[in-house]
Amino acid sequence: MRDFWTQPLTEEEKIDLIERLATNLVQRGLGSASILFLEMHKPVTFVASQAAIVFSPMLVPFLGFDRVDQYSQLFQSRENLERLIQRIEELEVERQLAKRASKQDAK
Repeated sequence: MRDFWTQPLTEEEKIDLIERLATNLVQRGLGSASILFLEMHKPVTFVASQAAIVFSPMLVPFLGFDRVDQYSQLFQSRENLERLIQRIEELEVERQLAKRASKQDAK
């Protein structure tokens, strides 16, 4: 099995991961629920990132090594979690504004 964390994530990789995850959650209609979930679990983000490594033999077949490695590195920092929450909030606002605009255009 490969080693975890052989190369730390660059800032661009962190931004890309946050953007992809936030976009995916908002597109699925899980923006508000994910914000609530992430806010509740802020204190244990580091422990959760370490748990992802411990349970990697079970997660890798479903998610792939790279995803487990990247997301465990991303969530080791509470700062990254806060950035993810902020990005989800921004995308939710954009989605609501677009929905309102489409309703207005329909009238």
